[in-house]
Amino acid sequence: MHEHDVIVVGAGGAGLRAAIAAQEAGADVAIVSKLHPVRSHTGAAEGGINAALRDADSWEDHAYDTMKGSDYLGDAPAVEALCRESPEEVIRLEHWGMPFSREDDGRVSQRPFGGLSFPRTTYAGAETGHQMLHTMYEQVVKRGITVYDEWHVMELAVTDEDDPADRTCHGVVAYDIQSGEISGFSAKNGVILATGGMGQVFDHTTNAVANTGDGVAMAYRAGVPMEDMEFIQFHPTTLPSTGVLISEGVRGEGGILYNSEGERFMFEHGYANNDGELASRDVVSRAELTEVNEGRGIEDEYVHLDMRHLGEERILDRLENILHLAEDFEGADGLTEPMPVKPGQHYAMGGIETNEFGETVIGGLYAAGECACASVHGANRLGGNALPELIVFGKRAGRHAAGEEMGEAEVTTGKDGEWEPADYEFEVEVGETGGQDPAAADGGAVATDPDGVLEAEVESAKDRVEELLSRKGRNHAETRSKVQQTMTANVNVFREEGRLEETLSDLHEARETYKDVAVSDPSRTFNTDLIHTMETRNILDIAEALTMGALARREFRGAHWRKERQERDDENWLKHTLVSWNDGEPELWYKPTILEGENKTYEPKTRSY
Repeated sequence: MHEHDVIVVGAGGAGLRAAIAAQEAGADVAIVSKLHPVRSHTGAAEGGINAALRDADSWEDHAYDTMKGSDYLGDAPAVEALCRESPEEVIRLEHWGMPFSREDDGRVSQRPFGGLSFPRTTYAGAETGHQMLHTMYEQVVKRGITVYDEWHVMELAVTDEDDPADRTCHGVVAYDIQSGEISGFSAKNGVILATGGMGQVFDHTTNAVANTGDGVAMAYRAGVPMEDMEFIQFHPTTLPSTGVLISEGVRGEGGILYNSEGERFMFEHGYANNDGELASRDVVSRAELTEVNEGRGIEDEYVHLDMRHLGEERILDRLENILHLAEDFEGADGLTEPMPVKPGQHYAMGGIETNEFGETVIGGLYAAGECACASVHGANRLGGNALPELIVFGKRAGRHAAGEEMGEAEVTTGKDGEWEPADYEFEVEVGETGGQDPAAADGGAVATDPDGVLEAEVESAKDRVEELLSRKGRNHAETRSKVQQTMTANVNVFREEGRLEETLSDLHEARETYKDVAVSDPSRTFNTDLIHTMETRNILDIAEALTMGALARREFRGAHWRKERQERDDENWLKHTLVSWNDGEPELWYKPTILEGENKTYEPKTRSY
């Protein structure tokens, strides 16, 4: 048993910042991560960090751009916290030694990004996340914060009261990938989930293999609602063969998109007459796929992104690693030819429901970063807003979990305040099929004292692993592949009711096959098949909630395009989608968006670029 005041699960940008903040607030902090911190997926973020640093800019303008980009589904208290505090956090990173790109006069450089009214995106070449991750890990080492790396967190240790609002989280249970040991991690003050994205729900994604949505699924099964899961960002520029990201920084520097006929289609076909390639990501992704679907794609799959006109000196100074990615994965020399690009799953706007301090409905359980939903991004995230979310809300969650007084939250959690049940009947059975299986154990222990809860979860986790290792059955990979294929085919940029229903049916079948999974490798040391088998359960739960939300939301908003509903419907759908677990039977419900900010109300307007 390991004991600390605060346990942070995940060691990417949000987890590192949360740990530093909690330590600064006087807590004994430990990070538990299935990867070494500098291998976290934050290191793959290329573009930059939005912050209103210039005299001609303001955090209020940043907040307006963010709310407009969200298609008015962001919650104003969280949006304004992000934009107000981002400049301070960027300056803090600079003081910690982060090597930002700079102007000739020494100021930190900023460039245009999609959907922004001012060039406020700070960056470090095209490897901003990599530099940020290493800068913060240096601070963790400097401060002596304990890191348990290569420990896979399996479940949360949460009490089992009927109402999730009455439950308390006392720690986590984790599996040591190196030795096979299963141990409890007791958290006296709180657990902060910072487990990142869930891109492995899809088979064409910019996300790493480790991004399986573990934190979201664990919190969901423990009783925390998933919020706005239907809103998935498909980045417009990924490499066709691999899904590797080509930074929005290429377009920010002046890169141009062309179709097979050599047309600059963002302008010539009227997708974004003012901003062109720098329209919001959802707009550009739909434009690219429309070009492909209407026969103007290249090899019926992708379009071209051209940066040759920027010149070798500028490209090498600001985008050098993009040259290496295009050459290594597509054989394209960005200095002499355009690069092939197409939309790929990139980011989840939804996640674990939290307030603006990272608190969930369960006492002592927090979430920050991409796994959380405050909601900052609403229906569509602006490029350059993910990294500030990590540092702003990681800091906030860390301080609050350490016991620092931060005032009363304006964003509610759970069924506290105004909410309504969903009026939607699914054609297919959703949730668990035929009772709980040992390979798919729930969180929630019968005991109510902290030690008893954690010990019960440790024993449950041991039984689960023994069952997977000892029985005969099928490999999880078949199930995972089916989930990824149906999600990519049917829950992508363009969504149709019949195909969404088909996906729910496919997921129901995948749940049935998952009941028979087993791990053929009996070893306890670096048993990656065992880890992947447990991750696949998380992928299943997330895919289902995502598809449920996509079916029920009968409108076109942000990244959620519905063939049957071609208009945004503010009268009926200016609200968040919530999915609660309820002992294996998902419950869909809604709560209103908060548009009242500190000094203004964000009135929904037509979103055009």
